[in-house]
Amino acid sequence: MATATVIITTKNRKSDLCKAIASALSQTIPPQVLVIDDGSTDGTYDMVRQEFPNIEIRRSEISQGLIVQRNRAARFAQTPILISIDDDAIFSKPDVVATILDEFNHPRVGAVAIPVIDVNRSAEIHHQAPDARGLYAIYDYVGTAHALRRDIFLKLGGYRELLTHQGEEEDYCIRMLGSGYITRAGASKPIHHFESPRRSFARMDYYGARNKVLYVWHNVPKSNLPLRLAGTTVNMLMFSLKPARFLTRLRGVMAAYAMILSGKAARQAVEPACYQTSQQLKKSGPLLLAEIEEKLPVISTPEPSLNCSPLR
Repeated sequence: MATATVIITTKNRKSDLCKAIASALSQTIPPQVLVIDDGSTDGTYDMVRQEFPNIEIRRSEISQGLIVQRNRAARFAQTPILISIDDDAIFSKPDVVATILDEFNHPRVGAVAIPVIDVNRSAEIHHQAPDARGLYAIYDYVGTAHALRRDIFLKLGGYRELLTHQGEEEDYCIRMLGSGYITRAGASKPIHHFESPRRSFARMDYYGARNKVLYVWHNVPKSNLPLRLAGTTVNMLMFSLKPARFLTRLRGVMAAYAMILSGKAARQAVEPACYQTSQQLKKSGPLLLAEIEEKLPVISTPEPSLNCSPLR
């Protein structure tokens, strides 16, 4: 029986998707492969059924977005480890999954940030452990290259669906840290991400600004909240002074405060020690688990959360 499921959420990229699926099926330790079709209109569902009849595909007629679909995928999957890549990414070598599974060899590891190269930008490898022999904690991971323990993910409620787009990884990693689990910097061969040129910067500006403010409100302890909230607000507005982008980000910030004032964004702040450890990882980069473990809470079984919607 497979111990990992490779989850690929897709929309209208069936040519890229074929490469992603083929790279998953070529792994030396065969994973389950689960494709989540987020309302494609280009024949993605029929293509997968025809070309890859032995893998599972679930389709939503109406697009619901990556965050909702990754939560749904976690419920559909049955394996203890979930590995997520985008439809425009591939495993660069056949032993990537095998290495990832070995990296869940410590009870503190709740997620692995798989090394990744944004091929269309540069050859730089991101989220790689400084030394393959050490167990390094890292601040967060990226959506196109990560692995999760399914039990922890579900007990923590998955991703916050009110975020809609962007920022869910950072938010999940600090909540996981608050329960005593780290994101491990991976040492496998990298995921190759062929970032699509079709990207909406207006959408990224709006949700990027909105969700950074919401991250602070949701997670930062009371003692740090006023200064961090003010600083984040200013930083989001000053990110770009081009009029169109400034106005888009202003709308995002205003939307965040509207959600806060209406009570839609409920605070679940982490303990101050957890927040400080998270900030240390953000500023310093990967740190050996031994350097921070005494600051982590005792591993707990988190109470089930309601961040993600019921299975549908």
